[in-house]
Amino acid sequence: QVQLVESGGGLVQAGGSLRLSCTTSGRTISGYTMGWFRQAPGKEREFVAAIHWSGTSTYYADSIKGRFTISRDNAKNTVFLQMNSLKPEDTAVYHCAAPETRRQSWPLRGSYEYNYWGQGTQVTVSS
Repeated sequence: QVQLVESGGGLVQAGGSLRLSCTTSGRTISGYTMGWFRQAPGKEREFVAAIHWSGTSTYYADSIKGRFTISRDNAKNTVFLQMNSLKPEDTAVYHCAAPETRRQSWPLRGSYEYNYWGQGTQVTVSS
């Protein structure tokens, strides 16, 4: 079955950086848009970023635009989220996600558009 596993989270001071990874097993990520979401305590899950299946387009939430960068390495079956200039409000569990079908419409920013989810990695930003 399809499994997504995130890594790279941790505790960082405000202004610092982290790089999250999401490795997929059970199928290739080639041809699939991939996304990142986050969920802070007491809040709903929110969209963070998505990368087109071709790798040529990206889409970001306004709250992280200019600070985060999503990328993909199809050969490694891995998607990345580079997070710079981190703020305390970025504290959350970060999940990567994948849709069921290839080459869907763009962008995919609703959680309902994704079928497979990782267990998440905790990111904590101290002030």
